[in-house]
Amino acid sequence: MASIKVKFRVSTVDGKEGSIYYQIIHGRTVRQVRTKYRLFSYEWDASASAIKILPSAPESRRSYLQSAAERIKWDKKRMKAVVAVLESKGKSYTADEIVERFKDNAGVLSMFSFMQNVIVQLKRLNRIRTSETYAATLASYMKFREGKDILLCEMDSNSMMFYEAWLKGNGICPNTISFYMRILRAVYNRAVEMELTEQRYPFKHVYTGIDKTVKRAVPLKVIKRIKELDLTLNPHLDYARDMFLFSFYTRGMSFIDMAYLKKSDLKNGILTYRRKKTGQQLTIKWEKCMGEIVIEYESYSATQYLLPIITRMDVDERTQYRNAISRVNVALKTVARLVNLSMPLTMYCARHSWASIAKSKNIPLSVISESMGHDSEETTRIYLTSLDTNVVDEANSLIINSI
Repeated sequence: MASIKVKFRVSTVDGKEGSIYYQIIHGRTVRQVRTKYRLFSYEWDASASAIKILPSAPESRRSYLQSAAERIKWDKKRMKAVVAVLESKGKSYTADEIVERFKDNAGVLSMFSFMQNVIVQLKRLNRIRTSETYAATLASYMKFREGKDILLCEMDSNSMMFYEAWLKGNGICPNTISFYMRILRAVYNRAVEMELTEQRYPFKHVYTGIDKTVKRAVPLKVIKRIKELDLTLNPHLDYARDMFLFSFYTRGMSFIDMAYLKKSDLKNGILTYRRKKTGQQLTIKWEKCMGEIVIEYESYSATQYLLPIITRMDVDERTQYRNAISRVNVALKTVARLVNLSMPLTMYCARHSWASIAKSKNIPLSVISESMGHDSEETTRIYLTSLDTNVVDEANSLIINSI
């Protein structure tokens, strides 16, 4: 096993600061790794191989020394992690390999840094939504850790159970907890595949399943009340209501797909779009009620998009989408109160509502594809790809004409 020590080299010039370096000894070979940390002889405790922080030192100096001490502690842990990975392979290695890995893996041996690298890669691959969910997960985990990074090799079952308990204590629902855990597990497993750490199965005692959630569908009579509301004096509520209805009219189209609908997607009375979530192409017969909503907001945007969600070319599109969905969902809470709806109303309710109402109209499950009700998205895709679109359009017209 390699030996790792922190050493202090006194300056050759009197009164000047000396330097800290790391000494690695393995197989009778000695190697040194220089650091940028500088301190005076009286600030070094040789017996403990540690920095001394004198109470009499100015605050700025104490702060610098504290920062240096913490960084040295972190570097030493990383160095030991490198050795542990090399040892786990069961093959011989050299002191030079330890130094090389330590320098090359300046950040990736820690969970925060490695996950940030993964997020950057996802963005480069244009997997924006996935990168956002990874970023949200990392933010949650960093909050739990109070900003203190953790080495990949330090992640174990106990630490993840503590994180799970912390999430529960903060009122996070089981499915969201599972969501965070599955993402962290995916990142951790990627690090294992890259041989940055050995597999310690830190997620074996935390929940990573998916609970069935209560469907957020509202009945047809409530949809009618929402449609009939007079919201002319409240433009932001009027807009939110219209976006909700447009989603309902288009068989529960998701807000992200609505945001990126282009004017060119509507041709010869048929709206064609590709779902962001699955990449599946869908076609919808254009109905009068859909056109009325589009016409109402025609003057709001001069962009290529059909709806007034992404309205500016000088602002990031993804940011506009996120801001819009947030505003709409907040406004829909007020709309829900106006129609005496006890449950929360969100854009997602439109999708479940269409499915529920379709079911009540005795429309075959193969037509609505349970999408709407299927536990498996794969089953949903199988149904939709084999359906005659005319049957789906007829079903949608039947539902729209009911309100």
